[in-house]
Amino acid sequence: MDIHTTISGLRSRLAAARAAGQRIAFVPTMGYLHEGHLGLVDVAREEADLVVMSIFVNPLQFQPGEDFERYPRDYAHDRALAEARHVDILFVPELGEMYGSADQTRVVPGEASVRWEGEYRPGHFDGVLTVVAKLLNIVQPNVLVLGQKDIQQVTVIRRMLIELDWSVRLRVVPTSREADGLARSSRNVYLSAEERVAALALSRSLRAVEAAFERGERRADALRQVAHEVLEAAPDLITDYIAVADPERLAPVERVDIGTVVAVAGRVGATRLIDNVILGDEDV
Repeated sequence: MDIHTTISGLRSRLAAARAAGQRIAFVPTMGYLHEGHLGLVDVAREEADLVVMSIFVNPLQFQPGEDFERYPRDYAHDRALAEARHVDILFVPELGEMYGSADQTRVVPGEASVRWEGEYRPGHFDGVLTVVAKLLNIVQPNVLVLGQKDIQQVTVIRRMLIELDWSVRLRVVPTSREADGLARSSRNVYLSAEERVAALALSRSLRAVEAAFERGERRADALRQVAHEVLEAAPDLITDYIAVADPERLAPVERVDIGTVVAVAGRVGATRLIDNVILGDEDV
């Protein structure tokens, strides 16, 4: 596995790969890798000759008071996992390499960023799109591989790729889950045993919504109520939102169909978690 810490070094390596006719797949991460990240690598391997993974904890997508400083990091472990999963190139830039001292340019998302996470984390998606745009310009992959768990992030990135005419194919991989149903997340490490039990209400609420949909319920308000009842029954979980939205712009809908997104977010202690299901598409 090649490891690069500079943009120039990575560009030189990838230019040689492109000249040799190799297809490149890219998996961007913030590190503290788990099986969800490694599953993305497996899909990337199916898509291309060369798999590039980045590890960069992006400060622009953290708001004041969030967990940027304490976000879990373990580079040595990440490196070992990436190499064992046959990542070809690992890009691990320092902060100064990605953002110069005078760096002020930002990519601002549109309508799909306004609600849900955008309301609770103002400016978050500006930071997400800015770093993804920079990484895509550096790597210039044929395929970008992302996980469904961050469904709003996937949606705003998809809109950016379409609206800015990026010639990269987006491959979205279904959410990876623990055996108990909890969506895999680097932040799960924050949870105590008791908090983890409370956090399971998120995936449980989505299973209940999906079951109601399969029984024929198509009213968005009724499905929101199904999720609400499950989440309210978890005393240590504070619900931020229950979104029932169209898949293109994540606008609220009155009636649902196959492909409608149902997303939930909540806080257990000091940990904030998100999860989602695409109706008719994924078993939760």
